[in-house]
Amino acid sequence: MSDEIPRSPSRGPVLGAMFLMATSAIGPGFITQTTQFTAQLGAAFAFAIVASILVDVALQLNVWRVIGVSGLRAQDLGDRVLPGVGRFLAFLVVLGGLVFNIGNVAGCGLGLNAMLGLPTTWGGVISAAIAVGIFLAPRAGIAMDRLVVLLGGLMIGMTAYVAWVSGPPVGDALRNAVAPDRIDFLAITTLVGGTVGGYITYAGAHRLVDAGVRGVDRVPEITRASVTGVLVTGAMRLLLFLAVLGVVAAGVSLDPSNPTASAFEAAAGEFGLRAFGVILWAAAITSVIGASYTSVSFVTTFSPGLARSRGPLVVGFIAASTLVFALAGAAPVPLLIFAGAFNGLILPIGIAVILWVALRRPDLLDGYRYPRWLAAVGVLAWLLTLYLGWRSLGGLAGLFG
Repeated sequence: MSDEIPRSPSRGPVLGAMFLMATSAIGPGFITQTTQFTAQLGAAFAFAIVASILVDVALQLNVWRVIGVSGLRAQDLGDRVLPGVGRFLAFLVVLGGLVFNIGNVAGCGLGLNAMLGLPTTWGGVISAAIAVGIFLAPRAGIAMDRLVVLLGGLMIGMTAYVAWVSGPPVGDALRNAVAPDRIDFLAITTLVGGTVGGYITYAGAHRLVDAGVRGVDRVPEITRASVTGVLVTGAMRLLLFLAVLGVVAAGVSLDPSNPTASAFEAAAGEFGLRAFGVILWAAAITSVIGASYTSVSFVTTFSPGLARSRGPLVVGFIAASTLVFALAGAAPVPLLIFAGAFNGLILPIGIAVILWVALRRPDLLDGYRYPRWLAAVGVLAWLLTLYLGWRSLGGLAGLFG
């Protein structure tokens, strides 16, 4: 894939980067987590969503600002801070991204099965072929930007409709957003890890750098895009929450084998079930695109040969995850647990690099005076990532114990 978009004031690259980050976060796991927590917590889940959005904004503001101003990707910043850190970070991102991409391909298959009745394996393979076609297009960057914006808008629109027809208790949700009946810290940390964990943290910022949107003079654009991207993700989370809340509040018991599909079917009948298929497929294929693009962006700066081979590397990345899915017939659960634990480790390492550059390496920021308030909120959010990392180590110990 070529970096064909020139440095310009065009909104296209900025919009594409914003939606790439947002749609990368909105994957099959995002949908399942939101449904399960809504069923467990009811209206009180609104507080966890709001809290996670605030933490996400704090993290992404710092990540996008440092990467955008420096014009350097996260792995290059890591190696400038301490030789070897960037390569270690790249290893974690690529490994976690590859394994999670198996789950994304599986989500594509499940989405096409719910939407059109296609066999799950064929649905995953066909979707992977579509993703490969996007990256092999003559102007791949523009094609990717347009597709993630289109599918992101489609997901939000269809989820909003189901949320409307499900008739959720909006007043109760609003009250719980600021004065919750119950606070579940596990829900908050899970949402943060799922929304800005692993490759998702860097998807939009790396896209901006590739598109030529970098430097001190582009700070206003970078800031708006980072905040708006998180808000788009939060809007999707809120709408999905309201859609499921309306069903749960009406006393409907969700099917544990596919809770989101049963919620959408209960809210809008046959159309709701098909809408779920569309939403799941759109969420999964955009996550395939985001995981593949961002993971490969972590290795292409290590040598000119890798930089020239970006297109084949992305295709190989998608093909490898699709092959594992096709052979296994599903996303292997132990691998997904392993990748989730890795995501928890990536967050504190990557954010530590970002904050170190912000506070101690103005030479990498072209002399830019980094806002102290922004670094301060970043440090507070980073402390939460340390907790996530600690929980991830426990998950790894349990997996291999």
